[in-house]
Amino acid sequence: MSKLTHFNSQGDAHMVDVAAKTVTHRRAVAQGRIVMLPTTLELIEQGGHKKGDVLGIARLAGIMAAKKTGELIPLCHPLALTHISVDFRIDSPAQSIFCQAIVETDGKTGVEMEALTAVQIALLTIYDMCKAVDRGMSMHDISLLEKSGGKSGTWKR
Repeated sequence: MSKLTHFNSQGDAHMVDVAAKTVTHRRAVAQGRIVMLPTTLELIEQGGHKKGDVLGIARLAGIMAAKKTGELIPLCHPLALTHISVDFRIDSPAQSIFCQAIVETDGKTGVEMEALTAVQIALLTIYDMCKAVDRGMSMHDISLLEKSGGKSGTWKR
């Protein structure tokens, strides 16, 4: 079984030393969804929300969050990201909006945390913008779908 890398031999939390790692192209894809009332989903789809373009603002929030991940998660390395995309798909029968984030860099450590952070913050932004009409919204299935690059190679859910 692999050991947890964020603890040293004394059991103290520390930032992983990546100095000796090779620079490779790193990519991660994460997803999640938010479930809401049909009337809330319709309001978002029609663009009739008084706060503006809900999905456009949520997309920007997700992109900004990916860029700030190293500041939000204590032992996460700050990274120079080369690509971030945050996309949404509305599923009316499921009363849901699905979010997918793809994050890439050329570096010594992966971008899984950045992709997961982008999804979570994008969904939280949808919640924030729509909570006045639907406090019962809930977020589900936030997960890593795939990652590639680095010594461990490619992983897919």
